[in-house]
Formats: sequence, C-alpha cells, structure tokens
Amino acid sequence: MTPPNQTRRSQRRRAVKRIARDAGAVVMLVAAIGYTASLTHPIYAGKAPVVGDVIRSVAPPEPVPAPTLPISGALADSIATIEASPEFAEQKRRFAADLVRTGRMSQARADSIARFAVREAFLRGIPPAVIFGVMLTENAKFISQAQSNVGAVGLMQVYPKVWLKELSRRFGANDIAADSTNLRYGVFILSNYLKPRTKNAPDRHVVSTTPGTLMKGLLHYNGCVRGTNTPRCHTYPSKVQQFVERDAEALCGNQSFYQCIAKPFMAGLLGRANAD
Repeated sequence: MTPPNQTRRSQRRRAVKRIARDAGAVVMLVAAIGYTASLTHPIYAGKAPVVGDVIRSVAPPEPVPAPTLPISGALADSIATIEASPEFAEQKRRFAADLVRTGRMSQARADSIARFAVREAFLRGIPPAVIFGVMLTENAKFISQAQSNVGAVGLMQVYPKVWLKELSRRFGANDIAADSTNLRYGVFILSNYLKPRTKNAPDRHVVSTTPGTLMKGLLHYNGCVRGTNTPRCHTYPSKVQQFVERDAEALCGNQSFYQCIAKPFMAGLLGRANAD
C-alpha cells in the first residue's frame, strides 16, 4: 500500500498538470480568436445603418395632384373633342417630353401638367410652345406653391388680388395654386392679352401670335406697362423666346420661335363660343 503522504503529493502534481494544460488550451483559443478577427472586416464597419441607407435611397414623393375643375356644358363638349384628337395627343406627348428634359419633374407630373397646358392652349388658340416658354420664364422650377414678392402664385404666376374674384365666377372658386386651376387662369389671361387691340384688326376676338401682338401681349402679361416700376421688364418677351428656342426641343424641333408658333390651334376649329 502506498503511504498516504505520497498519494496526496501525486494527486497534487496531477491537478497542477491538468490546470496548466487547461490554461494553455484557453490561451491558444484566445489567440486563435484574435488572429481570426484580425483577418476579418466587420460587415457594417464604417457604414451608416441599413435603415438610413434605405430612407436616403427613396426619392421624395410627388405632390398629390389637385382635383380638376368641374366642367360642364359646351365647354365639356369642346374639351372632349380636343382630347380625342390625334393632334392633342401628339402635342401633349411633346410638351411632357420637354418638361421632363428640364430635369425638374417626373414623367408622371409632366404628363399631368402637359394635359392641362395643352388642353387650355387648344381651347384658347395659343400655341403650346408659348405657354411652355411663359411657364419657364415665370416659374423655372415648376413649384406649384411658388409665390412672388408681389403675391403672384403658381406655375403661371397669377395674381389672386387681380384675377381670383373675376375668374372664379367663370371657372369656379378653386385653389389658384393648383396646377389645373393656375394653368386655366393663366392661359385665359394670356389669351386676352394676345388679341389685337386695334380697331382695324380683322377679328379682335381671336388670338394673334404675330410678332407685334405677341410682344405687346407678353409685356402686358408680365405687367410691363406704362408706369411700371419693374426693372428691365421690357426683356420679358425675349426671355420667353429664348426658353422656347433652348428647351422646347420636342415641341419645335429645328424650327425658329416664330415658325414654331405660327400654326393655328384647335380654338379656330371649335369656334369662340365653345372656347369661352
């Protein structure tokens, strides 16, 4: 039989060896983990949270289109005739293409604005390119709620104090900043300024886009009349022309400004009574 003291010493030596062996294994495991970590780049290191990336990748939503104005009677019939015509479809497509080409709106909003703008152009006998040029001159960023320092609002920069009461009786009381309302008001106002003022004019009730009438009409639309305090307002017609020649690529192609706007539009076919 082994003496008790020798047995206890043997047990202590085995325990020390076991502890040393276990400690060595732990050290080796820690070293292995450290080495692996040094070779591995964390997936999200130096990156923004995934949710943040997703939010930034989503474009801001398009403004919700305003409801269209109520239309009835002869005007509704005229609009139906216009919108069913191949010429309207083609001009609307070209107008929208030029709006998108500016880089300032989506295809969906361009289609909506083009529909209202070209429809009003045909109703009033104004070439769509003129309306396109006026819109760019008045509100180059196409901000529906844009307001000037004198209170003009919308795509066509219509003055509510001057026109809202008078035209709301004709078209109904609607939000004048809404694209559909603003274009209807603005094109109607412009059409009245583009009618010849001389007594000898063959038809003083029909829109004219001859150079003299167009120049005077655009000046009046801009408020550039005798006694105005607006600096360099006399350059307004040339700005409209420059925008058309530069940006109305689909509407005008290789034509000059006056070649592009010389073509008669739908109002002459419908008759003035229906257009009103």
